[in-house]
Amino acid sequence: MQRELSLLQRFADMFLKDVNLGVILVNTGLELVDISDTACRILGLKREEVLHLPMDRVFQDLPEDHRIVDPRVLDGRVVRNQALSWTKDQERYELLVDSSVLRDEQGQVVGACIIFKDVTNLRSLEEQVQRSDRLAMIGQIAAGTAHEIRNPLTSIKGFLQMFRKTFEDKGMVRESSYTEVMLKEINRINELVNEFLLLSKPKNTTYEAVDVSMVLRELLPIINNEAILHKVTVQYEAVLGLPAVIADREYLKQVFLNICKNGIEAMGEGGYLSITEKLDLEERRVNIEIHDTGPGIPLYVIDKIFDPFFTTKAEGTGLGLSVCQRIIHDIGGHIRVSSKGYGTTFTIGIPFP
Repeated sequence: MQRELSLLQRFADMFLKDVNLGVILVNTGLELVDISDTACRILGLKREEVLHLPMDRVFQDLPEDHRIVDPRVLDGRVVRNQALSWTKDQERYELLVDSSVLRDEQGQVVGACIIFKDVTNLRSLEEQVQRSDRLAMIGQIAAGTAHEIRNPLTSIKGFLQMFRKTFEDKGMVRESSYTEVMLKEINRINELVNEFLLLSKPKNTTYEAVDVSMVLRELLPIINNEAILHKVTVQYEAVLGLPAVIADREYLKQVFLNICKNGIEAMGEGGYLSITEKLDLEERRVNIEIHDTGPGIPLYVIDKIFDPFFTTKAEGTGLGLSVCQRIIHDIGGHIRVSSKGYGTTFTIGIPFP
């Protein structure tokens, strides 16, 4: 019997320290009795600082509906596979939470156990597959209809340019301004068709060894000019000796520029845009973090921003971020976004050989 207890105790210790699960044990007073190493890592807690504290104090900065431990668990409320998002240090986790009460031999409630699993990668993979399917379908439609759209547009644009010149020569200022408006709208349609075409398999893609730092330095003058217009300050933090990644240089520029412009526009007037390089040797990735100090992205929106045609801009097409994600996914990387009340961070992870 003693050996069995010892074995159970060893299993309990291993479960809390080595198993890749978040485990939280609370007593009937909702005080933290024990917590696993994985839970501390994901929740951003230090075990020695939170043990024996009431859960209200552990999660005092969060509203009740965002706390992992629901007080109703002690009333017998059982949770199975409840999806929950958690953000720590600008990194977002997708969790699946289970909880149940613990009873003694007499059936009396003595506490509760909350167990959660980090399924961020699985959720990201599932969303990537779904978006890729939608983008592939849109790309096929776009590739088949682009020429049918462009041919009449070219004719219309040519005649409008001729009308504009005639109006200008005859001093018909008002009529000339009308043609200018129409030409701008035709250019918008052409840009939309170009974005559609990027959703299909990119053509003339040149994969080569690319110095990400050099790409960002080439873009900085363009980003700074955009920032000046919005009274935004740009901060760039480089890492010396970043390994080269295999990618298309021009497509990488498009991704970085698009996300930086989105951040600048989101801030309106004033704020800071930071571009930070990081090297993840464990995952063999070069990470570029682009952070703005704007109003942030609401939770009900953040899961949709990469969906084709979803946009919060009055004149946006909703294809910019979809195209960016497609470009990065095609080279085996990822784009992740986190926003916690104030500011937004996009993390672009690109593998290196």
